[in-house]
Amino acid sequence: MTNRTRRTKLRAPAFAVSVLAATALALTGCSSGTSTETSSGAGGDGGGETIGVALIVKTTTNPFFVAMQDGAKAAAATEGVDLTLAAGKEDGDEDTQVKAIEDAIARGDKGILITPNGPGVLDAISKARDAGLYVIALDTVPDPADAVDITFATDNFLAGKLIGEWTAGQLDGKKATIALLDLFNDKIVTVDYDRDQGFLTGMGIDTADPKKNGDEAATGTYSGGAGGDYEIVGNEATNGAEDGGLTAMETLLARNPDINVVYTINEPAAYGAYQALQAAGKTDVLLVSVDGGCAGVQYVADGIIGATSQQYPVKMAELGVKAIAELAKTGTKPEVSDGLDFFNTGVALVTDKAVDGVDSISTADASGICWG
Repeated sequence: MTNRTRRTKLRAPAFAVSVLAATALALTGCSSGTSTETSSGAGGDGGGETIGVALIVKTTTNPFFVAMQDGAKAAAATEGVDLTLAAGKEDGDEDTQVKAIEDAIARGDKGILITPNGPGVLDAISKARDAGLYVIALDTVPDPADAVDITFATDNFLAGKLIGEWTAGQLDGKKATIALLDLFNDKIVTVDYDRDQGFLTGMGIDTADPKKNGDEAATGTYSGGAGGDYEIVGNEATNGAEDGGLTAMETLLARNPDINVVYTINEPAAYGAYQALQAAGKTDVLLVSVDGGCAGVQYVADGIIGATSQQYPVKMAELGVKAIAELAKTGTKPEVSDGLDFFNTGVALVTDKAVDGVDSISTADASGICWG
């Protein structure tokens, strides 16, 4: 638990995160969402040598990764980088990502930016690094973290902790009957367990193995907010998709129709869960998530989601492209944030129902800095 305590202390004030993110997010444009695409930047590195960079995202069905592609394109144009885009067919598709890594090696790219779909890509990443490519993970810190050269990502544990603290405050001592809608059930990735375990920690629920979802006590007391009793109905995988969120929510509601707290891995899964809750006539449920995209911020404004932790994918991509370009031009390597094993790109809690003692920004503020 020492590492998690350190992460909490590193939280920046929400307004500072917002100002920092606004500059990067201004670069957001449109993307075709194609699985493989090449975008040539102008200028080069001044010495005539091509700076080839591959951006390999999890999937283009999630707006988060489309925004990341847009940010990378804008940065590539500025930095004189030849950018190749690739994506998995769905969240968790490791094979397509491995093929894209192999293609980057064959092209002789200078570096790779990747949002890893799971541990199955690590061997290919190792081969890329052995071949001299600089590999940066975005959004998802691999396990182990040193499987890549550096990661630019949200502090996902903190993102989960913020929505957990908010939920406990909103409950005001009422019993929490909790559904946990996670990412996977067939592979372990940091973004999945960090957000889940962060949420429970924010609620004030003791967790067991910090790298494993679903092994905490099924019943007990939470200490967040005014404190109270809790019951965890279960954990279900969503694959980070709307249909997965709907199915997972239906499954857990069938198990216990009294659910009044729903944690979701991301906003597509949250919207799927919302549809299932509506169909079941459940209107008094605290639904929380992580992403903070423009659609997600609107969900909060409309009362569909109670609170979400806003991330900055455009900034992740922009920093990644710039880092590889700078390395190619000057040999300068990026460094991790103090006390962390990755570079923290910021997070802010978005809600229109603020809780005392939990830093947050309103949907009006968040809509001005959300990614498109």
